[in-house]
Amino acid sequence: METLLLILLLIPYLVLRYYLTDHDTPTDKERKRLLEGIQLYDNQAYAEAFAYFDKRIKEYRKSAIAYAYRAKCNLKEGNYFSAIYDSGQALSFDNTLADVHLDHGMAHYFLGEYNTAFLSFDKAVWFSRGNESNALRWRALARLKLHQLSQAEKDLSRAVELGDENAAYVLSQPPFGRKVIL
Repeated sequence: METLLLILLLIPYLVLRYYLTDHDTPTDKERKRLLEGIQLYDNQAYAEAFAYFDKRIKEYRKSAIAYAYRAKCNLKEGNYFSAIYDSGQALSFDNTLADVHLDHGMAHYFLGEYNTAFLSFDKAVWFSRGNESNALRWRALARLKLHQLSQAEKDLSRAVELGDENAAYVLSQPPFGRKVIL
């Protein structure tokens, strides 16, 4: 009888605890806190977004999202070395952010560092579970520079399956020259 009473009390306790617990990850909380700057970036106000995130980094030294968006701003402005630094800082605080790995790789790619770019793109594909067409396309572009044609073709084909028109264009160009239908 006592066991039944304990079970009947335990079940409502567990249900209440589940619904009253905050399920947001620290990254989600950071995104909510920095929403104003993220909106500036989304509206293509890169200089204002950079100033916003620069100020937030001074307030929150270990903010992976602030560093990540400052890296995005640097990348858009063509400041590749600064983008590498900022994305590296963001990854030191949260190594699971696929878009930061992608930005890190893009900065290396634009500097002609294709091996390093490939490694970053590979991590972006890994952390996005292979469901991010941009990461697949950029990894394929790095593979093209590294003369890994068959793997690049596989990445581009997967990106096309995910609806990436840019990957379809790359597949239609030499060395592939395939007709791709989306």
